[in-house]
Amino acid sequence: MRTEPSSSSEVPMRTRLIGFIAAVILAAPGAMTHGAQAAVPAIDGNTCIKGGGSVEYESTKGSWVCVDGDFNGKPID
Repeated sequence: MRTEPSSSSEVPMRTRLIGFIAAVILAAPGAMTHGAQAAVPAIDGNTCIKGGGSVEYESTKGSWVCVDGDFNGKPID
């Protein structure tokens, strides 16, 4: 025979646990994105130009990048 919970505190605890799990799952991709960005070595504008490239603003990413030359596609620090 199955009995129902004797206190009403069990339901809110279950709700909090589900909310916590959802928050962790949603935060994981954001944490991985920042780690991936930090792993890409950045160069300065002078290095880009000396390597035969030009410094341009990439509006889709909201950052400066080196275009062409030895450092094509590298972010500008």
